[in-house]
Amino acid sequence: MRRLWLVFTQAVTISVAVLFVVSTLKPEWLRSAAPASVVAIFEAPGNGQAAEAPHAPGSYAPAAQRSMPAVVHIFTSKEVGAQRHPLFDDPIFRHFFGDRQDNAPRQRSAGLGSGVIVSPDGFVLTNNHVIEAADEIEVALNDGRKFPARLVGRDPETDLAVLKLETDAQFPVITFAQPDNLQVGDVVLAIGNPFGVGQTVTMGIISALGRTQLGINTFENYIQTDAAINPGNSGGALVDAQGNLVGINTAIYSRSGGSLGIGFAIPVSLARSVLEQIVTNGEVTRGWVGVEIQEITPELADSFGLGETSGALIAGVLRGSPAERAGIRPGDILVGVDGRGVRDTKSMLEMVAALPPGNVATFSIRRAETELELRVEVGRRPTPQNVLQRPR
Repeated sequence: MRRLWLVFTQAVTISVAVLFVVSTLKPEWLRSAAPASVVAIFEAPGNGQAAEAPHAPGSYAPAAQRSMPAVVHIFTSKEVGAQRHPLFDDPIFRHFFGDRQDNAPRQRSAGLGSGVIVSPDGFVLTNNHVIEAADEIEVALNDGRKFPARLVGRDPETDLAVLKLETDAQFPVITFAQPDNLQVGDVVLAIGNPFGVGQTVTMGIISALGRTQLGINTFENYIQTDAAINPGNSGGALVDAQGNLVGINTAIYSRSGGSLGIGFAIPVSLARSVLEQIVTNGEVTRGWVGVEIQEITPELADSFGLGETSGALIAGVLRGSPAERAGIRPGDILVGVDGRGVRDTKSMLEMVAALPPGNVATFSIRRAETELELRVEVGRRPTPQNVLQRPR
């Protein structure tokens, strides 16, 4: 028995010694047999790249990845004078203290917004109110690069402007969607730089099409969406579920300054027309005849003895305008332009604006019980002097 005990104790001693030596010199031999974790953790591949797999159903990552590189941040600044104290308007005060306030250092105010690169050579489409009155414009790309930009042209009546990046580099561009394919209920993504926090993507649907009479711009044909649009998103992209541009985010309805789920975007068809004219001519040229128009309500239709409310009531005619020279009078009802029917004031404004200045157009007029065809030599629409205030 004693012999067996000695053999056992020697075996245990040798085993402990071997375990000590292995744990000291080759600890990996012991760890290789141990479980890595008691929790089943799925890890990314060791090369640091995500595993290639199809996107989950309902994910809009492909659309965002396709369009985000072409959406830029726009930083503007302008010089403003220091506030003048009222006492410096007093001649006696100025006599004793001079014009020191006139030599006060001028300050700079900063603004921000978004834009969309629409051509590889660096043309950027944005809102006019983003760059209005700015004397310095800088554009930051999604990849961190920054470039100065110059103003190519702007159109206050649609709140659009075109910039050109001051570099010879080539840029990622966005793809324009087919305007006729957009429908109420389609999913859209709004991409921009809200509140200056950085590029952000929000998702919603098309709530309505053809929104007008909002008092934001002269020419209105807005896409309404509930995708969150906030200050700083102005000029950014509204894209469809494939990442194609369907509109330029421009305004929100809000009582607090933040998104309430009612945002408006300029449709891509209008944005493209303005873009092409500005790049070609530096400005947008529209037709003009010099009339003030009014919507025909059911009450007005009854008073004029009309069976319907289609057409546009001529409420006033400017002196010396093409309309006055052609014989158009206040109280006339415009029902057609060059053979196309006028449904309302919006369609009349768009038809006249689309006429080339210098051309002669036929206006179909209803005056009392008489139908008249008057030939009007179209003039050029004057540049607006006052730009309407709009939510950013």
